[in-house]
Amino acid sequence: MHSKNFPIEMVYQVFSLLVVFIIVHGTYAALIRPQAESFLAAEYIRMAEQPDAVQEQNFYVVIKDFEQEACMILFFWALAILAYKGVVIWRQQGQFEEDLLQLPENMPIGPEDTRELIGRLHELPGESRQFLLPTALLSATQRFASTRNIQDAATAVRTACDTHGDRLDSELSIIRYVAWAIPSVGFIGTVRGIGSALSQAHRAVEGDITGVTQSLGVAFNSTFIALVLSIILMFFIHQLQLRQERLILDADSYCQQNLINKLRTKPLP
Repeated sequence: MHSKNFPIEMVYQVFSLLVVFIIVHGTYAALIRPQAESFLAAEYIRMAEQPDAVQEQNFYVVIKDFEQEACMILFFWALAILAYKGVVIWRQQGQFEEDLLQLPENMPIGPEDTRELIGRLHELPGESRQFLLPTALLSATQRFASTRNIQDAATAVRTACDTHGDRLDSELSIIRYVAWAIPSVGFIGTVRGIGSALSQAHRAVEGDITGVTQSLGVAFNSTFIALVLSIILMFFIHQLQLRQERLILDADSYCQQNLINKLRTKPLP
């Protein structure tokens, strides 16, 4: 009972967020920010010696700020959740290769056979029994056993598939939130950078534009990184949604071919 109700996915999400935060923050503290500071220090010296030189771009400088770090944490956390859900979908799709009903080919199924089929489905391991395909097969078989109507069994399959599809879609809400939050964090960096640049406008008037350019760099870099990560994340989200939709369609087709089409309310002549 405890294993059934244990929130494995929620624990995974919290644990993965903690792991991603530790790895990303550690990488920023040990590598990215020291490299960015070293590059900027070298650039200051070079620009002082060569006033006409053009300042070079550096990857570490582009991603060094706190907004970019927050975007990275959210991005890799979302990828971890997507990977978990992708594995679950892959495991469910693997059931299409299994003979869950264990029936001879072309054998008709009458109301008197439903008790044995229900027993076989209940014998599946607890976790796999909660997947879409066993749920749809069990719902259709129980409906046919109670009503002796093939159309009711087909309706039960479609209802189970639609319900599972709605649940899968609702479970993507946290990932959609992250996909919205990443560009929002980038825009926060944009506002912070522009605000900092405006506060140093008097220095630019006096001829010192270093602070203004640095602040504008923060603004543009945070937006750039956030939009790039958002585009990549949306691609993986749509790939997962595609696999979920295929799972629903394949489950409905499997039930039609292996159960609904074999149901008979009367013996064949």
